[in-house]
Amino acid sequence: MSSAGTYLTHLECSACGVVHDADQLQTVCRSCGKVLLARYDLATARVELSRDNLAGRPRSLWRYVELLPVRNTEHVVTLGEGWTPLLPATGLGRALGCGRLWLKDEGLNPTGSFKARGMSVAVSRARELGVTRLGTPSAGNAACAMSAYAARAGVDAYVFMPVDAPAMNQAECVAYGAHLFLVKGLIGDCGQIVRREGQARGWFDVSTLREPYRAEGKKTMGYELAEQLGWRLPDVVVYPTGGGTGIVGMWKAFDEMEALGWIDSRRPRMISVQSDGCAPIVRAFQQGTPNAEAWPNAQTIAAGLRVPSAIGDYLILEALRKSHGTAVAVSDGEILEAMREITRLEGVFVSTEAAATVAGLRRLIEAGQVDSDEEIVLFLTGSGLLTSEVVDVARPVLDPGDVEGCRRAIDREG
Repeated sequence: MSSAGTYLTHLECSACGVVHDADQLQTVCRSCGKVLLARYDLATARVELSRDNLAGRPRSLWRYVELLPVRNTEHVVTLGEGWTPLLPATGLGRALGCGRLWLKDEGLNPTGSFKARGMSVAVSRARELGVTRLGTPSAGNAACAMSAYAARAGVDAYVFMPVDAPAMNQAECVAYGAHLFLVKGLIGDCGQIVRREGQARGWFDVSTLREPYRAEGKKTMGYELAEQLGWRLPDVVVYPTGGGTGIVGMWKAFDEMEALGWIDSRRPRMISVQSDGCAPIVRAFQQGTPNAEAWPNAQTIAAGLRVPSAIGDYLILEALRKSHGTAVAVSDGEILEAMREITRLEGVFVSTEAAATVAGLRRLIEAGQVDSDEEIVLFLTGSGLLTSEVVDVARPVLDPGDVEGCRRAIDREG
């Protein structure tokens, strides 16, 4: 890891522009309650930091340390997150009719999802600013990541998840030593408890976009994508969207890299994929509104997409529209079929949320909204090990003494 210091200068409200001190603990804007974004001295960085400086650095997200918010690298809490592979999808590409299809496999991050990126940076900066207790609501994967990095950092983790969150996520949080509470309701109900109880109990809230640094970890997906493609960007990025920090972070990264002189002004079309059982961003995009109304009675097998209301809705929608992208909703049935398809064709076992990108891309190609000759990147945000309960594993049971029975069963399986 580089010993160079960060170019971090301040925090800025993404809505009203009010500046906040980056060296004080901050959550949302004190003036309007909207999302704060970390800002850097990119003019100086452009002179002092080149793409060549990255050569030979560790292949983790911390290779971009000067463009991340930790001032003293002694406070960095890492488990080796980032620098996930960008894989050519030959088999899936043939099935979809795409000649230039890539898979960014975020399931190989620690704790099995892209959430590790955000929590590594958020926990590092929180520890640097003196935090000893962290709290978060989560649909599942963020809770696992926060619990893991809290354990690594030696701070306490308080996690609130819907009672029907995946069992694997619950078990992982308990294994890391987090204080896990299951809530009758959705992620918004969990968030209410964290915000209601947190201040009195000394929890620093690391909810999605309710603190400024998880997005900084997520933005490294954008830096990596450009670097892995030889400092260019693809035509299309397809991203499964719950809280949407990944889209917000990558869009920010693209602007930063252009300011640094690392890429040009061209941008990929950003495509948000949601479940049709919880699609507030899709509905708002189609209606042309700047914000997304909360989705009632949210239901989907993809727990990470079951986010009825996102605080960063306006930032997600802005990225989609500025990039001339779009938003699409897919059914649970399409998600399950896509999960089977990508796993069998590419050997990459993906989560339900990640599989939604495959289903969404198929929809868009069929509708003529994405051309088959475009260069497309699917962000596979989690491992299938996290949502393995949706896989039907009922299989024949063989009696080794029944030779004919064994043969018949094997023949039926092909």
